[in-house]
Amino acid sequence: MNLDINLINHFANITSKAAIACHKHIGKKDKIIADKSATDSMRSSLNKLDIDGKIVIGEGELDEAPMLYIGEKVGTGKGMSLDIAVDPLEGTNFVANNMPGGLSVISIAERGNLFQAPETYMDKIAYSKDVPSDAVDLDFSIEKNVKNLSDVKKKSLNNLTVCMLDRPRHIEIINELKRLKVNLKLITDGDVSGALLVTNEKYNVDLFLGIGGGPEGVLAACALDAFNCKFQGRFIFKSKKDIARANEMGILDLKKKYILNEIVKGDSIFCATGITKGDLVNGVIQNGEKYVTETLVTHKHSSLNKIIVKEDVIKP
Repeated sequence: MNLDINLINHFANITSKAAIACHKHIGKKDKIIADKSATDSMRSSLNKLDIDGKIVIGEGELDEAPMLYIGEKVGTGKGMSLDIAVDPLEGTNFVANNMPGGLSVISIAERGNLFQAPETYMDKIAYSKDVPSDAVDLDFSIEKNVKNLSDVKKKSLNNLTVCMLDRPRHIEIINELKRLKVNLKLITDGDVSGALLVTNEKYNVDLFLGIGGGPEGVLAACALDAFNCKFQGRFIFKSKKDIARANEMGILDLKKKYILNEIVKGDSIFCATGITKGDLVNGVIQNGEKYVTETLVTHKHSSLNKIIVKEDVIKP
């Protein structure tokens, strides 16, 4: 079954309002209160919709997250049964420190079609639709992947750009890419937006890879699917608690490499509203009581991907 395209406006409104809710916390050095403001707004908005919604990617487990926790039911209980993945504030440090790239993100699919990812790390790789599926693989060496990309895209290695989180765990990959003379785009946070940079040549990113959040991998996959891009991910389990939680979610093969259509099935909608200006969308602009937002929306069935600009009047 395909999702009603009219749902796009509802969910774009939800991320827009969440972005506006934490706008006042930009640069205030308090990522916790910024995240709470976005979460409170998103939950309130979701519960007003005539949907039978279930949070499959959320703010954490029930004992850690009183709102938008994994498994929480949202909506009025009427209407379509949906799986919902949320990240009310992706890039908490961006907002707290007034840096580019803060987003409010939501993805939806029909019940049972969105992967319920555990709160653990994931090794990921994403690339554009013009690259054959067998040219790039999570199990290939860095050198093989970038040389295959070079051949497919007819670009020299020094004209390729790889995006990844700037983390000590990636130092070996970074050094290997430097040895190969490949350009690097290192980001401090926000691996949902990082993965989406492969969707359009204007971002000048040929490959996204590295270890980031598993839930963020699911969110990114929803948007990448609408762009016909490719994605692979493998969860990383570091403790017995992680493994036990994965088993509870039905994940028995702990070394399985997931491809995109195993993470999101059927139709999906993705919305990401800018809080602070970034590569994908502009941040919230306030002019008195008026707030202008930009939201990237995708709808797989209709092949829709566009930016919605919205103006809200919100009185203090």
